[in-house]
Amino acid sequence: MQQTNIPIASLIDMYKRKELALPAIQRRYVWEATKVRDLLDSLYRGYPSGSILMWETDEDIALRDSAISQQPNTAFSRKLLLDGQQRLTSLTSVLNGEPVTVRGRSKTVEILFNLEHPDGPPTEVLEILDDETHGDSEDGDDDFDTEDVEGEESGTSGQALIETLNRRTFVVYSRSLAALPNWVKVSEIFSSDDAAILKKAGIRDLDDPRYAKYSERLAKLRRIKNYEYVVHVLERDMNYEEVTEIFVRVNSRGAKLRSSDLAMAQMSSRWTTLLEELQAFQDECEENWFTLDHGTLVRSIAVLATNQCKFRSIGSIPIDKLQKSWKEAQEGLRFAINFLRTRAGIEDESLLSSPFLIVLIAAATQNKNGKLTELEQKQLLRWFFIANARGRYGRGSSESLLNADLAIIYRGAGIAGLLEPLKIQFGRLEFELSDIKGKSKKSPMFSMAYLALKDRGAKDWMTGLGLSLVHQGKKHFIQHHHIFPKSKLKRANKEDNQINEIANFAFIGGGTNREITNKDPIEYLPKIAKKQGEDVLTAQLVPLDPSLWEMDNYEKFLEVRRSALIDTMNSFLESKCAD
Repeated sequence: MQQTNIPIASLIDMYKRKELALPAIQRRYVWEATKVRDLLDSLYRGYPSGSILMWETDEDIALRDSAISQQPNTAFSRKLLLDGQQRLTSLTSVLNGEPVTVRGRSKTVEILFNLEHPDGPPTEVLEILDDETHGDSEDGDDDFDTEDVEGEESGTSGQALIETLNRRTFVVYSRSLAALPNWVKVSEIFSSDDAAILKKAGIRDLDDPRYAKYSERLAKLRRIKNYEYVVHVLERDMNYEEVTEIFVRVNSRGAKLRSSDLAMAQMSSRWTTLLEELQAFQDECEENWFTLDHGTLVRSIAVLATNQCKFRSIGSIPIDKLQKSWKEAQEGLRFAINFLRTRAGIEDESLLSSPFLIVLIAAATQNKNGKLTELEQKQLLRWFFIANARGRYGRGSSESLLNADLAIIYRGAGIAGLLEPLKIQFGRLEFELSDIKGKSKKSPMFSMAYLALKDRGAKDWMTGLGLSLVHQGKKHFIQHHHIFPKSKLKRANKEDNQINEIANFAFIGGGTNREITNKDPIEYLPKIAKKQGEDVLTAQLVPLDPSLWEMDNYEKFLEVRRSALIDTMNSFLESKCAD
């Protein structure tokens, strides 16, 4: 194996010219903007940031598109990027000001540089840098992060938050910070000279004491392009399956890739059109508002091929069997999506506590050849609501739990048999006050609250539109709103678990949320009731007793609404699933 040092500028150029291409075994670009921020900080300080692994080959290898626009490369011989995709894609975007495109959505990764950053080591603890992200959901950071500079929602004053961010060297772009003279886009630094940047920073002549400091820092940042990565190049005479095995081993270290990504890599080396087929089905689901990541699709193939969800034997299963299972998986997933939408009111995957839920439904329906009786559909629906709301697969050993449920399906116990493990796991099949007391929007019970309120006709408090996650326009996107404002509860020394309890949330449009801002409920709820009628409040189980809208009675408000929410959730469950 050869080893050489190549500067970032040359690697970016190779990447843009597609001299450095992505093999089909690679996953898509998944980095969050905060990781790009941390990478830039490391490079700016000269810290190590890993190495690059590539393979130079003359083989006709299936490729996947980069998230960055690349020039056509007619040369047959090319270098394939095996480790380093996330870093090179990020650097190409942020240094060149180019957008990245993921599943049809395009956005530039914008990072701001602080000309007035403190000297010395970083003052903020940054995330540990891996080349690939790791977690249960591939899509956790599909929408690039933004720094919280609003202050109101976080309980921190805007000025105090800006003072905190001014101690950082890099932050994710925000309009509030970009308007300040000491913050400048990284892409602008690499595309323009010092004059315009220094002018915006308020420097008018060479005698300004900041001139030398800022000029030196801009030059230091631009020298990132000269940073040399250690590049390992695999031998030409290696075959694709051997290279795939190396890819799997390299990306297994430090849990860089999930088991589903490694399984996809093993399958892709023998099934050259796999990635293209997964992407086509993923696009089909996207058109219907459901995002299913490649990991969920690959796991569905494994389930239909082996009747269990782990990937230990996936590399030895004949391709024709995997392809047959993929066809069955697609039918099962289509049924599952339609079932969730029409029977459960699930409009998109954000209401699911785990993607394993949809895999189980797909397997259960395919085991019945897609033909469920009305009783079986109600049994499956009851299982889904409870498993989703209680986080059946959101805890440790989720694969083992899914395998236990699959065993019930495939060993003939039937869909009704799925309820017994839920009763054993949680002790009951109905909801109680303890399920939401002190629980926040991170709890899977939060989506159950949304579904139950939507079912009882909850509406936006100003537009009168019913609740839906697919409304058009930012003004109408449904948001969760603190009925008692977070900032004022903090000032009243309330505990976080009280402030962010599910019973303190209503579901309203973005425009309404922004208009209410952080007003006290005693100030804004009477106006809503007068203009829209009391029904818009009772539909969301807001008690009409004005004394409960007073800050001093917040605990009593929680108690009353918490009880109403639990009663409504249990009624909702029974109305949908009664035999």
